[in-house]
Amino acid sequence: MGPAEQDALALREQIFHERVRECIICALLFASLYILCHFIITHFKKHTDFAAVHDDEDAAVNRIALGLCTFTLATALGAVLLLPFSIITNEVLLSFPHNFYIQWLNGSLIHGLWNLIFLFSNLSLIFLMPFAYFFTESEGFAGSKKGIMARVYETSVVLLLLTLLVLGMVWVASAIAGTDAASRQSLYDLWDCYLPYLYSCISLLGVLLLLLCTPFGLSTMFTVTGKLLVKPRLLEDLDEQLSCTRLEEAAVSHRISSGKASCWLNLDMELLREQLLTIRSRRRTLELRRRASPWQRNLGYPLAMLGLLALTGISVLIVCFHVLELLLDEAAMPRGMQQDASLGQVSFSIFGSFGAALQVILIFYLMISSVVGFYSSPLFTHLLPRRQDTPLTKIIGNCVSLLVLSSALPVFSRTLGITHFDLLGDFGRSNWLGNFYIIFLYNMSFAGLTTLCLVKKVSWAVQAELLRALGLHKLPLPVARRRPLGKPC
Repeated sequence: MGPAEQDALALREQIFHERVRECIICALLFASLYILCHFIITHFKKHTDFAAVHDDEDAAVNRIALGLCTFTLATALGAVLLLPFSIITNEVLLSFPHNFYIQWLNGSLIHGLWNLIFLFSNLSLIFLMPFAYFFTESEGFAGSKKGIMARVYETSVVLLLLTLLVLGMVWVASAIAGTDAASRQSLYDLWDCYLPYLYSCISLLGVLLLLLCTPFGLSTMFTVTGKLLVKPRLLEDLDEQLSCTRLEEAAVSHRISSGKASCWLNLDMELLREQLLTIRSRRRTLELRRRASPWQRNLGYPLAMLGLLALTGISVLIVCFHVLELLLDEAAMPRGMQQDASLGQVSFSIFGSFGAALQVILIFYLMISSVVGFYSSPLFTHLLPRRQDTPLTKIIGNCVSLLVLSSALPVFSRTLGITHFDLLGDFGRSNWLGNFYIIFLYNMSFAGLTTLCLVKKVSWAVQAELLRALGLHKLPLPVARRRPLGKPC
C-alpha cells in the first residue's frame, strides 16, 4: 500500500471516527433532555390516566402517548438551548482554537444538532402530536376486534386523511402565492418546496405568537416579581396592618362559626369563606414581609426589578439599533449560514465574549417572558398545567404550544437582531425571511409594544407604591351627586 493510499485510508478513518463521536454526543444530549422532560411531565400528569386498575388498554395507550409527549418536549427544550449552545461554542473555539480537550466542539457537530432539531420539530408537529391525540381518542373501527392495533389502524387512517388535507391546503396556498407555472401543476417537489413552505408558515405563526406573548410576558414578570419578593417598607407600619388584618380575620371566622345570620342581613357562607381565605393570604404576606431581613427587603426586590428593567431596556435598544441597520445595510437581514461555513473564526458580537454572554442571557430572558405571557393570556390560561392534575390531552396541547414557541426562538432572535449568529440548516429557508417589509414591521412592532408595556407597567407600579406608602389608597373615592330631574338648583 502506497503512501497516498495510506493517507486516504487515514482520512476516511478520521471522518468515520468523527461521525461516530458526533452521533454519540447527540444521543447523550438528547437522552439527557428526554430524561429531564420525563420527570417534568410525570410531575404534572394525572395519575388516574395511567392506572392499570381500570383498563389495561387505555393505560397502555396513555403511556405510548406520554412517550411521544416526552419526545416532543425534549425537542422543544433542545430548540431553546440550540442557539445559546451555538453562540457559546463559537466563543469557546475562538478563545481556545488549539485546545485538544474541546476539539469535539466543531462546526460539523453544531450543524448536525441544528438539522436534528429541525427534523424532530417538524416530525413532532406534523406527525407525532396529531398521532398521540388521535390515538388517545380512538376506539377502533366499528365491527373490528378491540385492542391497541385497532386503535393504531384508526389513528393511521385519520392521520393519513389529515396529512392529505394539509398538503392539499399547502399546495393551494403555494399555487396562489407562487409566480411560476410549475408550482400550480406539479406535486413532485414535495420535499424541496411544499414541506419547507409548510415550515415557513409554522415558523411565521411561531414568531407572531412570540411577538404577542413576549411584551405581555415582560409586564407580567414585573407583577409576579413584586408578588414573590418582599417589598421594602416605605412610610408604612406593618405592625398596625398586621393587627388590623388579624382582627378582621377573627371577626369573619366568628361569623362563619356562629352559623346563623341576623334577621336583617342575609349572609352568604360561601362568600364569607372566600373572604376569609383572602384575608388569611393577606395576613401571611404581611407576616412574611415582617420576618424578612433588611437585606432581603431592601436589596433583593430593588435588584430584581432593576435587573428586569435593564434586560428589557437593553432588548428594546438592540431592536431599535437593528431597525437602523435594516434601513442602512442590506446585510442586516436574517439569512442562513452556508453548510461549509466554520465556527470559531470571528465573534458574532462587537463586544466579544461579554456581548455573547449578554446575547445568551437575553435569549433565555425573552423565551421565559414569552412562556409567561403565553400562559398569562386569557386565550391560553386554561392550558396552564397543574401539579398531579393535568389530563393527557392538556399535556399534548402544552407540548405543541411549547414546541411552536421554542422552534421559532432562533428565527425570532435573529429577526430582532438580538444575535448576529446566522441560522443554520433549514431554519434559514423560510420564504418570509427575505421580505424587508415583514422584517422591518416586525421589529417596529416589537419595540413599540414592549416600550408601551414597560412604560405602562413601571409608571403604574410607581404610582401604586407611592399611593400605598402615603396611605392615599385608603381614601374613599369621590361620589358625584346627581340633581333630581324636575327640581331647580
